[in-house]
Amino acid sequence: MADESLAFMPATELAAAIRARHVSPVEVARAALDRIIRSQPTLNAFITIAEEQAMDQARTAEAALMRGEPVGPLHGVPVAVKDLVPTAGIRTTWGSMIFKDHVPDADAIVVTRLKQAGAIIVGKTTTPEFGQQCLTEAPLFGRTRNAWRDDRTSGGSSGGSAVAVASGLIPLAVATDGGGSTRIPAACNGLVGFKQGLGVVPQEYAQDGFGNISYITPMTRTVADTALMLSVMAGPDLRDPLSTGRPPGNFIAAASPDGDLAGLRIAWRSRLGNHAVASSVSSACAAALGALAELGANVTESTSPFENPESVWFVNNGSYRRAQFGHHLERHRAIMCPTFVRQMDRVASYSAAELYEAIFARTRLYRQVQTWFETADIVAMPTLSRPALPIDQDFFGPIEIDNQSVENIRAAWYPYTMPFNLTGNPAVSLPCGFDAAGMPLAIQLVARPGEDERLLRVAALFERARPWVDRRPPV
Repeated sequence: MADESLAFMPATELAAAIRARHVSPVEVARAALDRIIRSQPTLNAFITIAEEQAMDQARTAEAALMRGEPVGPLHGVPVAVKDLVPTAGIRTTWGSMIFKDHVPDADAIVVTRLKQAGAIIVGKTTTPEFGQQCLTEAPLFGRTRNAWRDDRTSGGSSGGSAVAVASGLIPLAVATDGGGSTRIPAACNGLVGFKQGLGVVPQEYAQDGFGNISYITPMTRTVADTALMLSVMAGPDLRDPLSTGRPPGNFIAAASPDGDLAGLRIAWRSRLGNHAVASSVSSACAAALGALAELGANVTESTSPFENPESVWFVNNGSYRRAQFGHHLERHRAIMCPTFVRQMDRVASYSAAELYEAIFARTRLYRQVQTWFETADIVAMPTLSRPALPIDQDFFGPIEIDNQSVENIRAAWYPYTMPFNLTGNPAVSLPCGFDAAGMPLAIQLVARPGEDERLLRVAALFERARPWVDRRPPV
């Protein structure tokens, strides 16, 4: 099968082709690795390419197939893993010079599950140091460029995973999302960015198992591929208290694009405490809402007051990361990312009382957001206030929205993503068009806690109405 056909084949179709022996796991892995290696000088989406390990896995997968052994749902499918997620025998650096030679002894449980399902782990994708930036860049590897234009950022912190999938290097990637880190790069690169509800996918290595706001997620081109990944990754693990007692849902069935949205109530919110939204984003989201209405949904506008959550997120997340990584500043400050260092220095003086006030504020935010669902089943909003930023964007500088300078990149660019890390609501970013420069635009849909399957169904029906997978970046 031609490499171009393999490059953009959805994982659902690729897995079926492998099971039917229309294409071999070795052929698929070799083609993916060749694409990754060729792309590195331009896209720079990988920190580590696990070529030898991947080919060994592929040969084992092919032998099992030829023997007629039972195979898993991802048998022979190449998958990349963000370099914040531990992988046994494959370097895991957290995007940091401090850990440039670190090789874990054990896989994270999601990696174990992917391997058990037959996935071939081809390498580790780029992340800013410790994932603490919405722009994927770090002293360890440089910058990861957007799949659509090399003068734009990939977004972050899962920029490498997003670019690798969007560019057809691989069909699936593992991402993480602590404030939008899946949904931001998905929006920047024209992908499905699904942040499932709290506890759906376990994170057994999280140091705060009770107050964690970061999620391990799929990064895919299609809703069906997201459902396929979730079906493998989800399910309880006793080491993660937020996951216990939460059996995995029937995600694959939920993502079947059958029927319509008759009776579904969608509330549109154009702002979440921010003041500026690009006209291209507003127009694309209006068209997306029109498509949802044509499917039968009842779309109304919600204008209830909402305060920008950036300060609450910043104290919760910053205090967590300072406790987690701050000790490295004493010994390694000189080789650490200056942006990360500056962020950690900004939270160093917070008191325990200030942290707990932010924790209390998180609870108040949760309760406020859930009131939205008294009159709505889905809440819709932009994913980002504007398309992908310039590749050389200063993290601490203003951003430009329709020729207007706006301060605070977190509060101004992605106020729509942070709240739902704090509340635990499932949220998905879906492609909904392109701007005049050819950059992807996205709409975000949010559901009640526990309604991941409903969210997948709405996303699948929207994808059927407004398909995006055939439009590909000029790689």
